[in-house]
Amino acid sequence: MSLYRDEGVVLRTQKLGEADRIITLLTRQHGRVRAVAKGVRRTSSRFGARLEPFTHVDALCYAGRSLDIVTQAETLVPYGERLVGDYPRYTAGAVMLETAERFTAEEREPAVQQYLLLVGGLRALTAGDRDPGMVLDSFLLRSLAVAGYAPSFSDCALCGGPGPHRFFAIGAGGAVCGSCRRPGAATPDAATLTLLGALLAGDWPSADTSDPRNRREANGLVAAFLQWHLERGLRSLPLVERA
Repeated sequence: MSLYRDEGVVLRTQKLGEADRIITLLTRQHGRVRAVAKGVRRTSSRFGARLEPFTHVDALCYAGRSLDIVTQAETLVPYGERLVGDYPRYTAGAVMLETAERFTAEEREPAVQQYLLLVGGLRALTAGDRDPGMVLDSFLLRSLAVAGYAPSFSDCALCGGPGPHRFFAIGAGGAVCGSCRRPGAATPDAATLTLLGALLAGDWPSADTSDPRNRREANGLVAAFLQWHLERGLRSLPLVERA
């Protein structure tokens, strides 16, 4: 087995045997990896508390055939400690972790953009200066874009006709013109599509001045668009508290 060191965010943990855990990490260099942390469920474990979801760690691992083995872990940022007392931010963070895992389906396949996006999203959540729902929607839109599913909020997603357009078709990839409109297409407020474009682009001065009604409508469109491309729902998404 070869030894490697990498930094990553703990996405999920699973019990293994009487004292071990399987740790799922999204790492900078090695993508998503699963590794066994031996003895971390014992009270005498030296680094068990460092391998909890939301924790940004520097880990030393042995590469195994199916599961790696964590031999050392140092906490870089304990995001979980900063989120656990705030339900809206904690649940938004849980959606981020689950989304990051779903969009990195291949183990040990480098996913640097998804990793940096997750770290930036958790950092923005814990900063506490922005609405957690908008931080989550911005993260989800950017995560979709990195995965190759960037929605269009201005030009027609089908014919490319210049917008803005009135209609939004999830299956078509976003905003559509009247000629390309499909049955069941939504007709969101124009300000909602402007907000979605700002969240995708990271234009926070524009997003922060948006109306709460448009934020709620944008949330519904983002959730539907995400679940369409994932082909099944996220367990954590219904738990998110929206203002």
